[in-house]
Order: sequence, then structure tokens, then C-alpha cells
Amino acid sequence: MNGEVELVPGNSLHTASPEEGRALAVRLARLTIKLTQPDAEARTEARKVYANDPAALLAVAQVVATEFATIAAANDYWR
Repeated sequence: MNGEVELVPGNSLHTASPEEGRALAVRLARLTIKLTQPDAEARTEARKVYANDPAALLAVAQVVATEFATIAAANDYWR
């Protein structure tokens, strides 16, 4: 694991609102990509490919949705 990347910002999934939870889900997904491919130039090049691939974009959305479901559960669905 890369010590430079904080995988769970603030070491907590707790957020004040669903909107903050969604933002955290996007951030966690991006951090996973950064950890998996630490080379910024390689990520930029890959983005050119998946940005025009509907299946890849749907896969990104699914990753964020999974992260959001986890965060929502950790926040007792903001009840």
C-alpha cells in the first residue's frame, strides 16, 4: 500500500449529509485509481480511452455507486 495516499480521508466514512457522502464516494473511487495507477501521465492517457467508452463509463458509475452504498450504510442512511 502507498503511504502517500490516504485511502479513507480522515479515517472515517461519516458525513453530515448524503451530498457529502456522494462526494466522498467519488473521492474514494478516484483514490483507488490513483493507488492502482500512480503515474499521472498514464492516468491522463487512459482517460482519453475510457472517456469515449460507454461501458467503461458505466463501470466507473458502478464503482462510485458501490462506494456510496458503503458510506450510506456507515452513516445509518442519514437517519
